[in-house]
Amino acid sequence: MVPDALADGRLEARYRMSLGGLELGRAALLVEVDDSSYIASGSGRLTGVVQAVSTGKGTAGARGAISRGVLTPRTFAMEAESDKKSEAIRLVMNASGVTDMRVMPPVFPSADRVTVSDKDKKGIFDPMTAALIMVPGSDEPVSAKACDRTLNIFDGRQRYDLALSYERIDQVKAEKGYAGPAVVCRVAYRPISGHKPSRTGVKYMMKNKEMYVWLAPVAGTRLLVPFRASVATAVGVAQLEAEAFETQVVGPRATPAKAGMP
Repeated sequence: MVPDALADGRLEARYRMSLGGLELGRAALLVEVDDSSYIASGSGRLTGVVQAVSTGKGTAGARGAISRGVLTPRTFAMEAESDKKSEAIRLVMNASGVTDMRVMPPVFPSADRVTVSDKDKKGIFDPMTAALIMVPGSDEPVSAKACDRTLNIFDGRQRYDLALSYERIDQVKAEKGYAGPAVVCRVAYRPISGHKPSRTGVKYMMKNKEMYVWLAPVAGTRLLVPFRASVATAVGVAQLEAEAFETQVVGPRATPAKAGMP
């Protein structure tokens, strides 16, 4: 049995992004969590042959509170830049929802876009917090329970749900760091507002039955974080996979990591 909270935990991960086996980019993620709060920050950039066609890079970060095994986001920030455009989003939130937001460039109303209402900004996760899956209780976190949820997400432009459902338990191994079980969840995309229903991409993602995420544990906590994710597209499978997934117990209560952990 695993207690509700064992200690403070830290994850440093590096990912490879690919499409049809061809490398598209690299990403990094840092997560720090304790009994009452969490901080997550990430970055990504295009690499390989695709970089010759289009440059791109971005950063994102979120922080929030943890109470009774529930994550409550407080702030989210994102910046992205390519050879064609740049954008920035800032969200401030509390337990009820978004209290302040800044989106550049702004989203202008249009007849073919579903309007984001004030209700759509309540009871939501930002995209970074949504990637952190907290499993309350005392049973093993890497279990079907991790997939038994729907993530209500608002990214500053669109409000959508990601509905998770349990598939199986797999064994995963990073080149550096974690080797052990990961729970595989099927993911279903459900747009709520901010999107254009007539767009081909929106219709395709709504019907897409081949989206999965592999969730692996952060040592000493009840938090699971994506180790791998895959999405079927019209031109091949897009995949994000950890090359390094190094977790550790930190703080005054630190104890040696379990077998399979670095």
